[in-house]
Amino acid sequence: MRGMRPAIPYQAPWWLPGGHLQTLYSALFVPVPHIAYRRERLELPDGDFVDLDWVDGAADAPLLLLFHGLEGNSRGHYALSLMQAAQARGWRGVVAHFRGCSGEPNRLPRAYFAGDTSDIDTLAQHVRSRAGAARLYAAGVSLGGNALLKWLGEQSEAATHKVLAAAAISAPMDLHASGNALDQGFNRRVYTGHFLGTLKTKALEKLKHHPQLFDREKVSDATTLREFDSLVTAPLHGYRDADDYWTRASSKPGLMNIRAPTLLVNARNDPFLPAEALPTAAEISPSVTLEFPETGGHAGFITGPFPGRLDWLTRRLLDFFEDAG
Repeated sequence: MRGMRPAIPYQAPWWLPGGHLQTLYSALFVPVPHIAYRRERLELPDGDFVDLDWVDGAADAPLLLLFHGLEGNSRGHYALSLMQAAQARGWRGVVAHFRGCSGEPNRLPRAYFAGDTSDIDTLAQHVRSRAGAARLYAAGVSLGGNALLKWLGEQSEAATHKVLAAAAISAPMDLHASGNALDQGFNRRVYTGHFLGTLKTKALEKLKHHPQLFDREKVSDATTLREFDSLVTAPLHGYRDADDYWTRASSKPGLMNIRAPTLLVNARNDPFLPAEALPTAAEISPSVTLEFPETGGHAGFITGPFPGRLDWLTRRLLDFFEDAG
């Protein structure tokens, strides 16, 4: 992209060292804005539904489509910050919820997963139709980032007819490396324990309507993502087990096929993905820009004096999108 403005490097504040602290503090304590969303329900061809939360604006304004992370929603710290930043530039925004993540259980036995490119495509096409002639950009955080990258790789040139540019933040592009990291030590006790709390509740709720889906006792006893994915995520979505799911749903092998201008932002101290699993320049297409700060945690990237701000990431993404067209 000729004429691109130089990126402002990320530097974590001195008072917030380490990936774990940056991750937890950003999610729990940094002040976030209030956003007044307009909700739209999209009925899907298979009889299920997804909900989209819109930040409206001028009909010709650029539109930012955001895919959230595992068990996330439009009220997450990164979603609120990105939507506020888009609104401040006069853009429109929309947060697309994955199935079952908008506050109401979805209808079908299936849920959502890290390689759900069919739903990414459905949502991208729907939002493209709502964007009119305006520029459409897509961003994905964590699990949503992996799903978006996988879709971009699968679609290749075709994706450029739907989104002008894309960005993935803290995406677990190698699900084996990420899953193994999350199932060990502090990660397992804190992050995985948190995720499993809501994932198991949702899964067990499905048994009321679909009693033979999986073994209730085994799911209740699961203590790792590998166990949960082997018992629930994999069989519900056409995979043999966690290993098969993590292999086939990882976006990293498809980065060579991406044709839409795409920014990858991952901190090297992200506790969800070891630095050695990050892609190299030899593993990406010329359309992909790698930005791997030494620090930042998982979707953290806090700046400024205490209590901190979340404006570096929003500015970086929106600047990249503007430079892309």
